Amino acid sequence: MKNPYRSVGELADTLDAAGYLADPALATAVFLALSLERPLFLEGQPGVGKTALAGVMSQLLNRPLVRLQCYYGIDLKSAAYDWNYARQMVHIRLAETLTPAGARPEDVERDVYSRDYLAPRPLLTALTMNPAPVLLIDEVDRADEAFEALLLEFLGEFQMTIPEVGTFRAEEIPLAVLTSNRTRDVHDALRRRCLYAWVDFPDPDRERAILARRCPALGDDLLDGVVKAVAVLRDMPLAKRPGLAESLDWAQALARLGAERLTPELVERTLGLIVKYYDDLDLLRRSDRWRLLLERMGRGGHG
Repeated sequence: MKNPYRSVGELADTLDAAGYLADPALATAVFLALSLERPLFLEGQPGVGKTALAGVMSQLLNRPLVRLQCYYGIDLKSAAYDWNYARQMVHIRLAETLTPAGARPEDVERDVYSRDYLAPRPLLTALTMNPAPVLLIDEVDRADEAFEALLLEFLGEFQMTIPEVGTFRAEEIPLAVLTSNRTRDVHDALRRRCLYAWVDFPDPDRERAILARRCPALGDDLLDGVVKAVAVLRDMPLAKRPGLAESLDWAQALARLGAERLTPELVERTLGLIVKYYDDLDLLRRSDRWRLLLERMGRGGHG
C-alpha cells in the first residue's frame, strides 16, 4: 500500500497523537516497511507493544486489521484456506439429482474445487481484500518450521498458489507485521524477507510519558513510584519481567483504588497484577534490593 507519510518524523508524530510513543528506530522501520512494501518483523519481550503497533497502524491507515494468531501445529487450513465442505456436499447431491445420466465425476469434482467453494483464512483474506489490510501474524515463534516454509512464498511475493484453483496475487500489498517473543529462533530465510526491528522495554522517561497519557488520573507521586518500581523489577532475574502492558494494568488498578502514592502495603496487595509467577514472587520476597525499595517507599521515597 502507498505510504501516506512524507517522513519518519511525520509518522512518529501521528503515532504519538494516537497514543503510541515509538522510539526513532521503530518509527523508521514502520516508515520503510510502508515505503518499500516489505513485511515488518518485530521482536522483543512480551508486553512491549508489538501487537499494539499493528492495531494502531490499522487505525491510522484506515485499513482493516486481519490477525493470524500462531500456535504450534498451525497448518494451511488454519492459516491460509480451507474448503467449504458443506457447500461442496450440497453441490454433489444436486449434481447427482439434476444432471443427466452419464455425467462425469471429474466434472463434478472440478466444479466443487473452484473459487466459489474456498473458505479463506487470514493469509488468503489479506491477499484478496481491497483495499489491502494490515496483516498481523502474531507470535510467529510459536509456530513450527513447516509453517515458516508456508510463509516464504507469501511474504516474498505476496502471492499464494492453490493447486486446484491457481495463484492468488495481491493487487495491493498489505502492511504485514510479524511479531516474535523469542521463544525459539525464527529461520533466517523468513527474516530475510522482512525488515527487522527490536522492540525493547521503554526507558523510564518514555514509560512515564506513556503512563501519564494512558492513565491521566495518576498523580505525579504515584506515577514516579510505578515507573521506578517497574524499572527495578526489570533489572532483576525474573522468569517474566513486566512489560508495558503489565505496568499499564498496574497503574490503572492503582488509580482505580484511589492511591496517591505507592506504599509497601499497597505493593503487596497489588503485586500480582505485575508479577505473574509464584517463583518470581518468592524471589522478590527474598531479595534485599526489593526489600530496600519497599523500605524507602515506607519512608515516603521511591529510590
